[in-house]
Amino acid sequence: MATEIITKDDLNEFRELLLNDFKTLLQGKQPQENTKWLKSYQVKNMLKISPGTLQNLRVKGTIRYTKIGGILYYKQEDIQRLLEGKG
Repeated sequence: MATEIITKDDLNEFRELLLNDFKTLLQGKQPQENTKWLKSYQVKNMLKISPGTLQNLRVKGTIRYTKIGGILYYKQEDIQRLLEGKG
């Protein structure tokens, strides 16, 4: 059974998402569906690739990413599209 470590950055990201959802609800709008974000190690495991290959995919623009506080995040839907050959 794999153990996941929750970092302060993870908690801060969760807090921001939760606050945004509350603000949206208070404004009478429907909250947007939260995008599932993956970290590099999760993407490498899904695609069964090395860190260097993942870096090459980023450099070539094959995989989009967002960098927050030194951590790279990838949209799960983008990775899924890549796995399905639609990326």
